Amino acid sequence: MDIQRWMDGFTAAVRDAFGARVRCIGLQGSHARGEARADSDIDAVVILDEWRAADWDRYRVLLDGLPERSRVCGFVSGWAELLAWEPSELFGFYYDTKPWYGDLEALKTRFGPADARRAVRTGACGIYHACAHNRLHERDAVLLQGLYKAAFFTLRADWFCRTGEFIRAGRALLPRLEGEGAAILAAGLDGAAGDLDTQSQRLLAWAGGLIRTYTE
Repeated sequence: MDIQRWMDGFTAAVRDAFGARVRCIGLQGSHARGEARADSDIDAVVILDEWRAADWDRYRVLLDGLPERSRVCGFVSGWAELLAWEPSELFGFYYDTKPWYGDLEALKTRFGPADARRAVRTGACGIYHACAHNRLHERDAVLLQGLYKAAFFTLRADWFCRTGEFIRAGRALLPRLEGEGAAILAAGLDGAAGDLDTQSQRLLAWAGGLIRTYTE
């Protein structure tokens, strides 16, 4: 699909429905990173001055009138809620959003280096917990592959903490990494093949190392 054309139409529809109340319209996910597949979701972002009860139905009806409706997901919020968001999540949200209308520049005052470090730590903790559970109980190769894919976001935050550079796409980040970080990202991008216990232990060791490194 032509994401530029779709987003232009989406932006026009949102602005027509909500007028001057629109603070920002943006795109996240694989389409924003230039890594979308034919079946990838469209992660659309809409931030209004405030999100009122009637806006839910208005927005849903708007989406129902657009092409590719079944693939649309994403984030909606009022501006005040976004300003008060958990800073470690706001860090990723700001850098991962490609604005189409308006901007999110005011968010940069709401997070700092400590929040980026917290994003790494909480991301690594979540991966470690889920991987440990899967290794002992579910033993699901598909779930493990999903954790390898999720590791990209933690690796990206770790790179930012170490260099001050935010790299949106996984393929662009990969050649900058070395050692286990590069191996983890490559497995996430190309598929974590091999024995489940071996692949689980690699992910657990990597996540555990980050948890220890990013202690507060």
